[in-house]
Amino acid sequence: MAEIILETQGLTMRFGGVVASDNVDFKLREKELRCLIGPNGAGKSTFFKCVTGLQTPTEGEIYMQGVETTRWMPHQIASLGVGIKTQTPNVMDSLSVFENIWLAARRFHAPQQANRKTQEIIERLALGSIARDDLGQLAHGERQRVELGLVAVGDPWLVLLDEPAAGMSAEDVERMTEIIHELNKTAAIIIVEHDMQFIRSIAEMVTVFHQGKVLMEDHVDRVMSDPTVRNVYLGKKN
Repeated sequence: MAEIILETQGLTMRFGGVVASDNVDFKLREKELRCLIGPNGAGKSTFFKCVTGLQTPTEGEIYMQGVETTRWMPHQIASLGVGIKTQTPNVMDSLSVFENIWLAARRFHAPQQANRKTQEIIERLALGSIARDDLGQLAHGERQRVELGLVAVGDPWLVLLDEPAAGMSAEDVERMTEIIHELNKTAAIIIVEHDMQFIRSIAEMVTVFHQGKVLMEDHVDRVMSDPTVRNVYLGKKN
Protein backbone atom coordinates (compact mmCIF):
# COMPACT_ATOMS: atom_id res chain seq x y z
CA MET A 1 0.00 0.00 0.00
CA ALA A 2 1.19 3.51 -0.79
CA GLU A 3 2.11 5.76 2.10
CA ILE A 4 -0.62 7.88 3.73
CA ILE A 5 0.38 11.48 3.06
CA LEU A 6 -2.72 13.30 4.35
CA GLU A 7 -4.89 12.32 7.29
CA THR A 8 -7.58 13.99 9.36
CA GLN A 9 -8.75 12.63 12.71
CA GLY A 10 -12.09 13.69 14.15
CA LEU A 11 -12.06 16.91 12.11
CA THR A 12 -14.93 19.09 13.35
CA MET A 13 -15.89 22.66 12.45
CA ARG A 14 -18.71 24.49 14.20
CA PHE A 15 -20.20 27.86 13.35
CA GLY A 16 -22.29 28.66 16.40
CA GLY A 17 -24.87 25.89 16.58
CA VAL A 18 -24.18 24.67 13.04
CA VAL A 19 -21.80 21.71 12.63
CA ALA A 20 -20.34 22.13 9.15
CA SER A 21 -17.79 19.34 9.48
CA ASP A 22 -18.65 16.55 11.90
CA ASN A 23 -15.89 14.25 13.21
CA VAL A 24 -14.39 13.52 9.78
CA ASP A 25 -11.71 10.84 9.51
CA PHE A 26 -10.02 10.93 6.11
CA LYS A 27 -6.91 9.38 4.55
CA LEU A 28 -5.20 10.07 1.24
CA ARG A 29 -2.32 8.00 -0.11
CA GLU A 30 0.69 8.96 -2.21
CA LYS A 31 -0.25 9.85 -5.83
CA GLU A 32 -3.93 9.14 -5.20
CA LEU A 33 -6.60 11.24 -6.93
CA ARG A 34 -9.72 11.78 -4.82
CA CYS A 35 -12.85 13.78 -5.62
CA LEU A 36 -14.97 15.24 -2.82
CA ILE A 37 -18.64 15.56 -3.71
CA GLY A 38 -21.93 16.29 -1.98
CA PRO A 39 -24.90 18.67 -2.12
CA ASN A 40 -24.59 22.32 -1.11
CA GLY A 41 -23.99 22.59 2.62
CA ALA A 42 -22.74 18.98 2.85
CA GLY A 43 -19.44 20.02 4.44
CA LYS A 44 -16.99 19.30 1.64
CA SER A 45 -15.96 22.95 1.19
CA THR A 46 -15.50 23.41 4.95
CA PHE A 47 -13.33 20.29 5.01
CA PHE A 48 -11.28 21.66 2.09
CA LYS A 49 -10.82 25.03 3.81
CA CYS A 50 -9.66 23.38 7.04
CA VAL A 51 -7.12 21.22 5.18
CA THR A 52 -5.77 24.21 3.23
CA GLY A 53 -5.52 26.42 6.32
CA LEU A 54 -8.24 28.86 5.29
CA GLN A 55 -10.19 27.85 8.41
CA THR A 56 -9.08 26.44 11.76
CA PRO A 57 -11.16 23.46 12.89
CA THR A 58 -12.94 23.54 16.23
CA GLU A 59 -11.75 20.03 17.06
CA GLY A 60 -9.61 17.29 15.55
CA GLU A 61 -6.20 17.10 13.88
CA ILE A 62 -4.74 17.32 10.38
CA TYR A 63 -1.48 15.60 9.41
CA MET A 64 0.52 16.03 6.21
CA GLN A 65 3.37 13.56 5.74
CA GLY A 66 3.24 12.96 9.48
CA VAL A 67 3.46 16.67 10.38
CA GLU A 68 0.51 18.14 12.27
CA THR A 69 -0.77 21.16 10.32
CA THR A 70 -4.08 21.69 12.16
CA ARG A 71 -3.60 25.38 12.92
CA TRP A 72 -1.24 26.31 10.12
CA MET A 73 -1.87 29.19 7.72
CA PRO A 74 -2.11 28.54 3.94
CA HIS A 75 1.41 29.88 3.26
CA GLN A 76 2.84 27.53 5.90
CA ILE A 77 1.06 24.57 4.34
CA ALA A 78 2.30 25.62 0.89
CA SER A 79 5.86 25.69 2.26
CA LEU A 80 5.60 21.92 2.86
CA GLY A 81 5.25 21.40 -0.89
CA VAL A 82 1.46 21.56 -1.15
CA GLY A 83 -0.10 23.26 -4.18
CA ILE A 84 -3.41 24.99 -3.48
CA LYS A 85 -5.86 26.35 -6.05
CA THR A 86 -8.92 28.04 -4.58
CA GLN A 87 -11.85 29.72 -6.34
CA THR A 88 -10.20 33.10 -5.66
CA PRO A 89 -7.02 33.06 -7.78
CA ASN A 90 -3.83 34.86 -6.81
CA VAL A 91 -2.86 36.16 -10.27
CA MET A 92 -1.89 39.46 -11.90
CA ASP A 93 -4.05 40.34 -14.91
CA SER A 94 -1.67 43.00 -16.19
CA LEU A 95 1.24 40.55 -16.50
CA SER A 96 1.75 37.90 -19.15
CA VAL A 97 1.21 34.18 -18.65
CA PHE A 98 4.99 33.68 -18.62
CA GLU A 99 5.49 36.45 -16.04
CA ASN A 100 2.78 35.09 -13.74
CA ILE A 101 4.25 31.59 -13.77
CA TRP A 102 7.82 32.92 -13.46
CA LEU A 103 6.91 34.91 -10.34
CA ALA A 104 5.41 31.75 -8.84
CA ALA A 105 8.55 29.82 -9.78
CA ARG A 106 10.79 32.38 -8.06
CA ARG A 107 9.22 31.43 -4.72
CA PHE A 108 10.96 28.06 -5.07
CA HIS A 109 13.89 28.55 -7.48
CA ALA A 110 16.82 30.86 -8.30
CA PRO A 111 16.30 33.14 -11.35
CA GLN A 112 17.89 30.92 -14.02
CA GLN A 113 16.23 27.81 -12.68
CA ALA A 114 12.92 29.71 -12.50
CA ASN A 115 13.28 30.49 -16.22
CA ARG A 116 13.78 26.81 -17.03
CA LYS A 117 10.97 25.69 -14.76
CA THR A 118 8.55 28.26 -16.21
CA GLN A 119 9.28 27.09 -19.75
CA GLU A 120 8.86 23.47 -18.67
CA ILE A 121 5.43 24.17 -17.18
CA ILE A 122 4.33 26.17 -20.23
CA GLU A 123 5.20 23.21 -22.45
CA ARG A 124 3.71 20.66 -20.04
CA LEU A 125 0.36 22.48 -19.88
CA ALA A 126 0.32 23.47 -23.58
CA LEU A 127 0.41 27.21 -22.84
CA GLY A 128 2.99 28.14 -25.48
CA SER A 129 0.55 29.88 -27.82
CA ILE A 130 -0.58 32.30 -25.06
CA ALA A 131 2.66 32.58 -23.06
CA ARG A 132 3.20 36.24 -23.97
CA ASP A 133 -0.45 37.29 -23.64
CA ASP A 134 -1.61 39.31 -20.65
CA LEU A 135 -3.58 37.16 -18.26
CA GLY A 136 -6.44 39.67 -18.23
CA GLN A 137 -7.07 39.06 -21.94
CA LEU A 138 -7.51 35.30 -21.67
CA ALA A 139 -10.67 33.23 -21.83
CA HIS A 140 -11.86 31.52 -18.65
CA GLY A 141 -10.56 28.06 -19.57
CA GLU A 142 -7.14 29.45 -20.44
CA ARG A 143 -6.96 31.29 -17.11
CA GLN A 144 -7.78 28.08 -15.27
CA ARG A 145 -4.90 26.31 -17.01
CA VAL A 146 -2.53 29.13 -16.08
CA GLU A 147 -3.65 28.92 -12.45
CA LEU A 148 -2.81 25.21 -12.50
CA GLY A 149 0.58 26.21 -13.87
CA LEU A 150 1.14 28.43 -10.82
CA VAL A 151 0.44 25.39 -8.66
CA ALA A 152 2.52 22.92 -10.69
CA VAL A 153 5.65 25.10 -10.92
CA GLY A 154 6.48 24.36 -7.27
CA ASP A 155 6.68 20.59 -7.91
CA PRO A 156 4.08 19.82 -5.22
CA TRP A 157 3.60 16.33 -3.80
CA LEU A 158 0.00 17.22 -2.94
CA VAL A 159 -2.39 19.39 -5.00
CA LEU A 160 -5.69 20.71 -3.61
CA LEU A 161 -8.16 22.01 -6.21
CA ASP A 162 -11.49 23.74 -5.56
CA GLU A 163 -13.88 23.33 -8.53
CA PRO A 164 -11.25 23.50 -11.31
CA ALA A 165 -13.84 22.81 -14.04
CA ALA A 166 -16.34 25.49 -12.96
CA GLY A 167 -17.67 27.58 -15.85
CA MET A 168 -15.68 25.73 -18.52
CA SER A 169 -16.70 24.65 -22.00
CA ALA A 170 -16.68 20.93 -22.89
CA GLU A 171 -13.39 21.42 -24.75
CA ASP A 172 -11.81 23.20 -21.78
CA VAL A 173 -12.98 20.44 -19.41
CA GLU A 174 -11.37 17.82 -21.64
CA ARG A 175 -8.08 19.75 -21.58
CA MET A 176 -8.35 20.21 -17.81
CA THR A 177 -8.84 16.46 -17.39
CA GLU A 178 -5.64 15.79 -19.34
CA ILE A 179 -3.70 18.31 -17.25
CA ILE A 180 -4.91 16.89 -13.94
CA HIS A 181 -3.96 13.37 -14.99
CA GLU A 182 -0.53 14.73 -15.95
CA LEU A 183 -0.13 16.36 -12.51
CA ASN A 184 -1.28 13.13 -10.86
CA LYS A 185 1.83 11.36 -12.19
CA THR A 186 3.91 13.17 -9.58
CA ALA A 187 1.39 14.40 -6.98
CA ALA A 188 -1.61 13.23 -4.99
CA ILE A 189 -4.67 15.34 -5.79
CA ILE A 190 -7.88 16.26 -3.96
CA ILE A 191 -10.62 17.89 -6.03
CA VAL A 192 -13.80 19.49 -4.70
CA GLU A 193 -16.21 19.45 -7.63
CA HIS A 194 -19.91 19.63 -8.60
CA ASP A 195 -19.67 18.69 -12.28
CA MET A 196 -20.70 15.02 -12.33
CA GLN A 197 -19.55 14.42 -15.91
CA PHE A 198 -16.12 15.80 -15.04
CA ILE A 199 -15.96 13.61 -11.92
CA ARG A 200 -16.78 10.51 -13.94
CA SER A 201 -14.05 11.34 -16.45
CA ILE A 202 -11.36 11.94 -13.88
CA ALA A 203 -12.01 10.11 -10.62
CA GLU A 204 -11.60 6.58 -9.37
CA MET A 205 -12.13 7.05 -5.64
CA VAL A 206 -14.82 9.47 -4.46
CA THR A 207 -15.68 10.70 -0.96
CA VAL A 208 -19.31 11.76 -0.53
CA PHE A 209 -20.14 14.32 2.17
CA HIS A 210 -23.60 14.75 3.65
CA GLN A 211 -24.61 16.86 6.67
CA GLY A 212 -20.97 17.37 7.64
CA LYS A 213 -20.12 13.65 7.68
CA VAL A 214 -18.59 11.22 5.22
CA LEU A 215 -21.58 9.36 3.82
CA MET A 216 -19.67 7.02 1.52
CA GLU A 217 -16.18 6.43 0.16
CA ASP A 218 -15.78 4.11 -2.82
CA HIS A 219 -15.04 3.78 -6.52
CA VAL A 220 -16.86 6.38 -8.61
CA ASP A 221 -19.04 3.80 -10.39
CA ARG A 222 -20.33 2.30 -7.15
CA VAL A 223 -20.86 5.76 -5.65
CA MET A 224 -22.87 7.00 -8.61
CA SER A 225 -25.12 3.92 -8.61
CA ASP A 226 -25.71 3.89 -4.85
CA PRO A 227 -29.39 4.63 -4.01
CA THR A 228 -28.56 6.69 -0.91
CA VAL A 229 -26.12 8.88 -2.84
CA ARG A 230 -28.67 9.32 -5.61
CA ASN A 231 -31.17 10.52 -3.01
CA VAL A 232 -29.00 13.01 -1.17
CA TYR A 233 -26.78 14.22 -4.02
CA LEU A 234 -28.54 13.67 -7.32
CA GLY A 235 -32.02 14.31 -5.94
CA LYS A 236 -33.40 11.05 -7.26
CA LYS A 237 -35.64 8.53 -5.56
CA ASN A 238 -34.81 4.85 -5.11
